[in-house]
Amino acid sequence: MNPSSHRVAERSKTVPDTSTTSCSLLAPAKLNLFLHVVGRQPDAYHQLQSLFCLIDWTDRIQITRRNDGNLQRLGDLGWPAETDLGLRAAHLLRDAAKAKGEQGADTLGADLLIEKHIPSGAGLGGGSSDAAAVLMGLNQLWGLQFSREALATLGLQLGADVPFFIHGQAAFVEGIGERMQSLEPACEWFVVLVPAVGVPTAQIFRDAELTRDSKALRISDLSDAASAPVWTFGHNDLEPVACRQFSAVRKALQTLQTCGQALDLPLQAMRMSGSGGAVFASCADRDQADKLASRLAAQALAEGQQIRVCRRLIRHPAH
Repeated sequence: MNPSSHRVAERSKTVPDTSTTSCSLLAPAKLNLFLHVVGRQPDAYHQLQSLFCLIDWTDRIQITRRNDGNLQRLGDLGWPAETDLGLRAAHLLRDAAKAKGEQGADTLGADLLIEKHIPSGAGLGGGSSDAAAVLMGLNQLWGLQFSREALATLGLQLGADVPFFIHGQAAFVEGIGERMQSLEPACEWFVVLVPAVGVPTAQIFRDAELTRDSKALRISDLSDAASAPVWTFGHNDLEPVACRQFSAVRKALQTLQTCGQALDLPLQAMRMSGSGGAVFASCADRDQADKLASRLAAQALAEGQQIRVCRRLIRHPAH
């Protein structure tokens, strides 16, 4: 092969493969191992610091490419299609393709089927994860070749958690969710308890009693905590507000703490994720997690709660 033909061969590797017409993606939930509110911007957005990690509680996203410009959500998820983050993500990506001048962008379409397993309004990021999966899946199916950084920038328009899911691994997250540094905690096993109540994120952040001045951290401040098999560092500033506003969240956390302490888990290993209402315990190993789940099972059933033993994911399944 002469040098010029070699260069042609190299370029051909970058041509997107648009022969695939459908894909199936897993969209994982996340836990906030801690969540500190360290300030508030003039535009009313809150400045946060948190350690996000992915867990193996997943939705499944089925995407089929269309060439007629139609974007539609299949099935009934219990909320209007126009407010669905997955469908909004598809429209946003197509608009970005048009703005980029992609040939045939007007004909880009898709059918989205979202199989929900992650509870909604639980602080587990299910909607944001669905949106991120749609962005990644359609970027491939439509052959757009947007970089991961470009997808994250788009995703931030949909929600503060979306860039993290596109980032695809545990990270120390700052700002409104746009600044991330990869950081893998050693803790691996969790018990997640979800009360039968949806918690509106905006309502929690609007509360006048929300702490908004926690001391800012550096990633180096987390090194010792990240090496421990059970996570106990920090706290969740949103937790007191959610527990005050929603008795079901408060009761779930109290039950988790009582059962966890009976198994010698420190109180600091049990807290709320995100804006709630899911609460979780960081466990030393699978055996401890299974024992805690067994202790919780009877009361969880009586209260209509969901309980699940989860394992931390090292990478997003779509990567």
